[in-house]
Amino acid sequence: MKIPNPLTAELQQRTQHSGYLLGLVGGAIIIAAPFLPWAYGRSALDNMTVLGYPSPMQFLSLVLGVLVVGLLLGRTFYAKKKRRRRVGWVRGAKSAATGALIYLLLIIISIAVELEGLVNVEYGGWIALVGALLAFVGTKLMLADRSPTLGAATARPWVEVLAIAGVMALALFAAAFALNMDDGGSFVSFLGFVGAIIAVLITSGAMGWLSACTQRHRKVLILSAFIVAFAFPFTQNGSDANMSIATQVIIFAATAMGLNIVVGLAGLLDLGYIAFLGAGAFTAAVLSNSVFSSVNWHPPFIVVVIISGGVAATLGLIIGSPTLRVSGDYLAIVTLAFGEIFRITMNNLDGENGPNVTRGPNGIPAIPDLNLFGFDFGKTHELFGITLGRFSNYYFLLLLIIGLIILVFVRLNNSRIGRGWVAIREDEKAAEAMGVNVFGLKLFAFAGGAFLAGVAGSVKAHVDVSVTPDQYVFLESAFLLAAIVLGGMGTVLGVLVGATLLKLMPEKLRFVSEYRLLIFGLLLVLMMRFRPEGLVPSQRRQLEFHEDDEELAERIEGEIEETGVVKGGGAL
Repeated sequence: MKIPNPLTAELQQRTQHSGYLLGLVGGAIIIAAPFLPWAYGRSALDNMTVLGYPSPMQFLSLVLGVLVVGLLLGRTFYAKKKRRRRVGWVRGAKSAATGALIYLLLIIISIAVELEGLVNVEYGGWIALVGALLAFVGTKLMLADRSPTLGAATARPWVEVLAIAGVMALALFAAAFALNMDDGGSFVSFLGFVGAIIAVLITSGAMGWLSACTQRHRKVLILSAFIVAFAFPFTQNGSDANMSIATQVIIFAATAMGLNIVVGLAGLLDLGYIAFLGAGAFTAAVLSNSVFSSVNWHPPFIVVVIISGGVAATLGLIIGSPTLRVSGDYLAIVTLAFGEIFRITMNNLDGENGPNVTRGPNGIPAIPDLNLFGFDFGKTHELFGITLGRFSNYYFLLLLIIGLIILVFVRLNNSRIGRGWVAIREDEKAAEAMGVNVFGLKLFAFAGGAFLAGVAGSVKAHVDVSVTPDQYVFLESAFLLAAIVLGGMGTVLGVLVGATLLKLMPEKLRFVSEYRLLIFGLLLVLMMRFRPEGLVPSQRRQLEFHEDDEELAERIEGEIEETGVVKGGGAL
């Protein structure tokens, strides 16, 4: 039996105590620093020059400081109390201190870039950074507590419902706040703050508890999400610019949801998926009332949506039938070639190299706005005293469409078909040996995912007013795939988060447009290194990537025993 060394134990206790004091001091400095000026000029970020009056971005650092101090004090007050469920006090404090340090570094770099020099960072900014360093070092000296088991705790139903509603309200506020940011440095710093808050929730165990609450109150979650999504246009003061970004985010997310069936569930690498979105868009453009349309038949939009999805699904069957006998790298090469063939074909349907269907590189412009049941999507409307423009009108339509797509995805994932797809993804040979119709399910995944992309493309044609072949290049397929990998393959919320980030970041980082792809590449490298399962992974994927993590396995097993639910993909 190993005898503990009393000197080592005493040294650990002293280090723990020193780290605790350093963390408290650093957190207190972070709380006090926002009341000091951080920048020399008002043009940096959101005017951090006022003494005694924190700007919104300074207030966010104060929140992180409060989290550091609160979690450390919580550990002290609750350490001696025997509770059934553990909270990761030290783990959360470590995440809060690390997040505060990263957030303040982003703030200082942004001030230096926007005011052209570190000399323009005032003393308050440096004091805040020193406080963050102290908190970071102090929490690092502390031993991490045991893995939190808060996820298996239960509370009164009204408390859990109120927590879900509060989180959704905060999500609405965060989305509106981020979209209204015109300053690129503020947007990047805000992303750092949001990442720090999420990290604190995960490491402290609060995220596990919220996840369990959503499983117990799924209807409340769905209703809250719908209300938040519906209320979003009313937070934009009729801004067409912001609502244009929001509509593009939903189109991108709806398309990625279809690709999630192919990649996330069935495990088929498709690098030409953007062609299905283009097929739906070109079909809707050709059947529209545009003066440049080469077809004289203009059916109602509901019929056009079905036809667009059918055309895309047919292309999926055509490309899938001869190629799904291969897998892995070979399938990726074939789908990549298909995406390029589609773009070239659309260019050649110009009346010279082929039939005049798409007008070649010129595409089909002047696509009129939709008019459904007398409602003109191109006109502004007043609702609750707020003016809603054309992009807000399309936003509500897209909400309905992506809601139906999510419903289809969840139902398929929870069905025998979804379990067959997962079996194919895990081990195709074993699935075939167990009687799974591998080829049929692969083909259905290709056709089903393509149909959903075609539906999204039919609306995109009217939102964009014009359709050209150059909109559907390989880079767009890569971004769709990256959204799934970044968010979390096989999940609904993960795809929504990944699509939102990848659509918002290029819009808000125009001041570094030359380096956007470089930043995007570095982000993917960091994700693959530190969180390969994605930002919002399913439990199954987490265990696949961290099969040696015994604490993670025990925590997930405990959550399954408490809730009786395996969050594999269809759920949040």
